[in-house]
Amino acid sequence: MKKTVSLVLGSGAARGNAHIGVIQAIEDQGYDIVSISGCSIGSIVGGVFAAGKINDYSEWACSLDKVSVLRMLDMSFRHGAYIKGDRFFQVVEDIIGEAPAIESLAIPYTAVAVDLLNQKEFWFQKGNLIDAMRASSAIPSVVAPVQLDNRIYVDGGVLNPLPIIPTVSAGADYIIAVDLNGPAQELTTETLVEKNNEPEWWSGFKGFFVKSRTDEEIEARNISKNGPESWGRLQTINMMFETMQESLTQYKLAGYPPDLLISIPKDFTSFYEFWRADELIDFGYEVAVKALEELASPRQTYHSFPKGY
Repeated sequence: MKKTVSLVLGSGAARGNAHIGVIQAIEDQGYDIVSISGCSIGSIVGGVFAAGKINDYSEWACSLDKVSVLRMLDMSFRHGAYIKGDRFFQVVEDIIGEAPAIESLAIPYTAVAVDLLNQKEFWFQKGNLIDAMRASSAIPSVVAPVQLDNRIYVDGGVLNPLPIIPTVSAGADYIIAVDLNGPAQELTTETLVEKNNEPEWWSGFKGFFVKSRTDEEIEARNISKNGPESWGRLQTINMMFETMQESLTQYKLAGYPPDLLISIPKDFTSFYEFWRADELIDFGYEVAVKALEELASPRQTYHSFPKGY
């Protein structure tokens, strides 16, 4: 009989593609996912999985390049944010079909958002799946807030970037949580750093996130390529948001540690690099397989991978 898993998928924008690899590894290793909760990108990947369309979503994510990511962005300064998200969620809805009700999904599903007016965490466990995903992933100052039933919702990561508690009632053999804001790792330059053969149009677009500077300007002004002088407005907002989320995650883990924590290094990709899905899926799969080996070893109170987190 298969061991059962309640899966918790954390927030982390483009790094969320690692969730796909983790799900594939869990299933390939013979576990049965019986419950899923997610925040932000975790709610999106988790919702697509619960709807039975994770393979289709993975295929689409791996097809993205820089041009298609650019086309996906629907900028709006009238909605209190830079990005509306309509184009992205239209694709998601096309993949899963007419948006199902959460209560009709094959497994229990929870998307965690924040009710901004009442200043509290909100769990979507029924109702329209796409609405729940949108509410859970409305990153403050980046993606427009979502208004539903006279409430205004923003990204669940504001209060709970790793929502473990919603999965407890499933009574699974293991609770496995995937944190996308894990400690930075010493990864190879070939893996992490984009090549400099970028077309001019891309350098202009990337300036929306980070300030584009020539190598000569960087050398002349003694500017770090990764330092604050190179950050655009969204990069600065994201750095603040990730710092807050990392602290909140530690608090949540201390209060209710899962059986297994899989940690994806926060420096693996920038938050906007959605065109690197192949790398992230492969990395998520590899890390998850190694982590599941830890889980199968003599039982401890708490496992984490990489160790020492």
